[in-house]
Amino acid sequence: MNLLHANDTRGAYPESWYAASTEHLPPFAPLKGAAKADVCVIGGGYTGLSAALHLAEAGRSVILLDAHRVGFGASGRNGGQLGSGQRQDQVTLEKMAGEAQARALWELGEEAKALVKDLIGRHEIDCHLKPGVAWTGSTASEVRDLHGYAAHLENRYGYDKLDVLDEAACNALCPSPDYKGGILDRDAAHLHPLAFALGLARAAEKAGVRICERSEVHRIDHGSPAVVRTDAGQVTADHVILACNGYLSSLDSKVAARVMPINNFVVATEPLGEGTQEVLTQDVAVADSRFVVNYFRLSHDGRLLFGGGESYGYRFPTDIAAKVRKPMSVVFPHLKDVKIDYAWGGTLAITIKRFPYLARVAPNVLSASGYSGHGVGTATHAGKLMAQAVEGQSDGFDTMGAIPTPAFPGGAALRSPLLVLAMSWYAMRDRLGV
Repeated sequence: MNLLHANDTRGAYPESWYAASTEHLPPFAPLKGAAKADVCVIGGGYTGLSAALHLAEAGRSVILLDAHRVGFGASGRNGGQLGSGQRQDQVTLEKMAGEAQARALWELGEEAKALVKDLIGRHEIDCHLKPGVAWTGSTASEVRDLHGYAAHLENRYGYDKLDVLDEAACNALCPSPDYKGGILDRDAAHLHPLAFALGLARAAEKAGVRICERSEVHRIDHGSPAVVRTDAGQVTADHVILACNGYLSSLDSKVAARVMPINNFVVATEPLGEGTQEVLTQDVAVADSRFVVNYFRLSHDGRLLFGGGESYGYRFPTDIAAKVRKPMSVVFPHLKDVKIDYAWGGTLAITIKRFPYLARVAPNVLSASGYSGHGVGTATHAGKLMAQAVEGQSDGFDTMGAIPTPAFPGGAALRSPLLVLAMSWYAMRDRLGV
């Protein structure tokens, strides 16, 4: 089954609060007939839109193809958190790659965060960007780890934007009985993810990118130039950029073996009015320390946007609201019966090491995916890094791509069942507090 069509209506955004609360762009015409470009970008999320925008600004002719609509996938459905560094913490990266490369990766992560803020400012994207993301712990050991990590970042990396929260300070910020302390990253941020994606699309079109929606790619004929084929047309291009993330399907087997699509779910409650103070006393986002992370923030109209729960098959559950209400009720017991106005799912992608997979899959084909829940900054930055690599400046792309990314055991056929077993084990550890 193709994930592009497993859960959604072709060419339509899901019925999310994000889709209901932002102005959509007029549809872009599908690709018809033969076309030529310097670069063909496949995928209209953060990665593809950023790559296309930066390439057009560098003077390249660019055609971007999306099977549905720009921002349709994870870029328009996620928790909207713009985090610092990489998805993996710096202690883990130091063990994986050594201190020198870990430092370079930290700098690239900070560059990604700054890039998103710069794009929003430079292109006047109205996406409700607000500072502050807190990480919380539900056990004393998790809180100790978070406090130790804050000290590590300040001592080793000079990062002094973290406030250490004891239990009282954490509860003053987020009045949840589940959380015992944490850290608040004042330089991280949160935003309306679909509005950000649509803002990138406006900027890309203005820069000269030809965007074609409802143009699903079925095959790439590799060569110099390459030919990218859709139902109704084809693009001949000197370079191809794969920006498909969890929706790659069978376009490239090497990437598909290393990047696993999974589903995650979000709800938006009814407006809480003065009850927002019983959820968050500051307009920051929160993510906790569970293996299957709970993440949440308040919307600009006073709703709780809460993400939690994962699934690893093709289909979303029939009752997404019930799936998310369960972890939400653990964090906020007083909201166990709150009305949920919107509930939606999205497909993202992970790698075994939870580090994005950037690769040159053919001499003139670049790919970036597998952001593992850290995509707002990393995906946007990966698009710029691929654009720079096309222009012959590949240092950043090569640094990100130097982390080895093993294939999932069993290949595409067995990776999902094996992942379900592994995730079920970690979910049980979360429930037991281990």
